[in-house]
Amino acid sequence: MNRSDVVIVGGGIMGCASAFFLRRRGLSVTLIERGLTGQQASGTNFGNVRRQGRYLHQLPLANRAREIWGRLPELIGEDCEFVASGHLRVCYTPDQAARLEAYARDASAYGLDLEMISANALRHRFPYIGREAIAGCFAPVDGHANPRLTAPAFGRAAVRAGARLEEGTEVLGIERDGEDFRVATRERGEFRAPVVLVTAGAWGNRLSSTFGEPVPLSVHGPQMAVTEPLPYRIEPTFGVSTPHVHETVYFRQVKRGNIVYGGSTRGPASNETNRAAVLPENILGQFAQMRRVIPALARVAIIRTWSGVESYLPDDVPVMGPSATTPGLFYAFGFCGAGFQIGPGVGDVMAELIATGATTTPIEPYSIARFAAPAESPTP
Repeated sequence: MNRSDVVIVGGGIMGCASAFFLRRRGLSVTLIERGLTGQQASGTNFGNVRRQGRYLHQLPLANRAREIWGRLPELIGEDCEFVASGHLRVCYTPDQAARLEAYARDASAYGLDLEMISANALRHRFPYIGREAIAGCFAPVDGHANPRLTAPAFGRAAVRAGARLEEGTEVLGIERDGEDFRVATRERGEFRAPVVLVTAGAWGNRLSSTFGEPVPLSVHGPQMAVTEPLPYRIEPTFGVSTPHVHETVYFRQVKRGNIVYGGSTRGPASNETNRAAVLPENILGQFAQMRRVIPALARVAIIRTWSGVESYLPDDVPVMGPSATTPGLFYAFGFCGAGFQIGPGVGDVMAELIATGATTTPIEPYSIARFAAPAESPTP
């Protein structure tokens, strides 16, 4: 019989990390993925390993994840090209500089040490930065990694630890049957477990809805590009802090010389066709904003663009934790384009929650119950 302690549906970074940490806690695990591990949003994102700029309530989770990122070779046998390069956010207005400074003060209470840098000091330290940037905020131990490598690396480590991985296996439905769940698949028949964890990203709502827990999930496509290789000069990951979506850009240079970049201008995507589109105007607009930060990039050639299917929720906060309707059912999906850095921490937290019934990292803001319809008042 295909029975285990936990069945995980979805082989992105959340599912693969959860499988790995559940095995470290001694639970038997079956991880089911319709395609290949890391093929969807976990493999098509920017690769930011940043804590700076996150909601304050998410910093404990981000800190837990950052500790894991620093131990990847020891834990999973691969570094996934993680580099603690530092993360620098620049801004163009005094109002935005004041917001960065306030965030730096507030984040220090959560163990995130940020350094404010004035305009002159910014250009002395990073002489390639353009004149429009008037201030920066630097996170010295944030960085970046390769998203194409990370989820598959956790998946391989989970298998080495004893997890069962079923790629190319589509889940048709999940039902509660006595003490167990029955997870029906198209290619491999039925799997059973007393616990199911849904880490299905943009497809998570389809499964949560069958248990009376629909969420207002929408899908969009990140707009990503990479340039030709250049001499390696740009060490930190860059971002622009601005209230204007069209000014938002983030970029990083890898040791091979290419510059990977993206921004908050998103493109169309569908979780019906499983396709996402790159809009040329978004890619070129982001390039113009990157050039605004570093004018010397004006004549660099773009050699590749891509997108993926990402899931978003209206409050910009994921669903993470136990079902509010069904014992033994857990969720971790809807990470709103910001799940890569916290992915290893999510896996560790979900494993702790499933194995012990509690977690030492607060996750209350992420409960799926916040989307429950209000109870109707009785008719007088």
